[in-house]
Amino acid sequence: MIDFMRKERYTFEDLVEITHLLRSPGGCPWDQVQTHQSIRRNFLEETYEACEALDTDDAGLMKEELGDVLLQVLFHADIEADRGRFTLDDVCDGICKKLIFRHPNVFGDPTGRTWDDMKALEKGQKTHTDTLNSVARSLPALWRAEKLVTKAAKAGFCWPDEAGALGKLEEETRELRQAAEQGSNFQEELGDVLFAAVCCAALAEQDPEMALHSACEKFISRFSAMEEAAAAQGRSLELCTPEEQLALWQAAKRGQA
Repeated sequence: MIDFMRKERYTFEDLVEITHLLRSPGGCPWDQVQTHQSIRRNFLEETYEACEALDTDDAGLMKEELGDVLLQVLFHADIEADRGRFTLDDVCDGICKKLIFRHPNVFGDPTGRTWDDMKALEKGQKTHTDTLNSVARSLPALWRAEKLVTKAAKAGFCWPDEAGALGKLEEETRELRQAAEQGSNFQEELGDVLFAAVCCAALAEQDPEMALHSACEKFISRFSAMEEAAAAQGRSLELCTPEEQLALWQAAKRGQA
């Protein structure tokens, strides 16, 4: 057992200490063997759960989920502190310097430069390609594509209007259909269709991630209506023919129009 003082209310410093104790000899066997890669997915999951709390505007859930995200940050920082490469103070120092540098209008003489200008200067980005390569490859693909399209647009490379973008989407869709018929390059052409759809979203100033999330919710709602309609007929969806399933889907779609 580790000697630790229990309190009525804990602070940030207590969380830092608890995180370190869990990873120390005599702490938690599971925590002791974790690495950056072994808990990488945990970081993503906790972040998405925090986002869901933000979306629902649930203060209690926000408090819990933000705590989970904070724990992930501290855990990774503690791993590096043990490796001797950097500490939590170094992390705090770095983000403070970044915020000060990127806000010269607040912390220094106004320069007229934008956040993106200061970021490019800080990162040593000299070309537009440098800014494209700086977009994290670990981002969800739709989000990454949106950021790439937006950054390319700042170099003047974009479709002139929504009609042009929609025309490109139609072109890519035709090529996808041809790939399906020929049995070749389907994955590549599918990627082109998705990227073209993101271009349309960017021109319309719509978030493609949110659009797809909405489509997912709509799909669940219609699928539920299908299943209920089949059950009302005394059948399960698995026993319906493809034609019957399509009819149920169309009926659900009309019912929610």
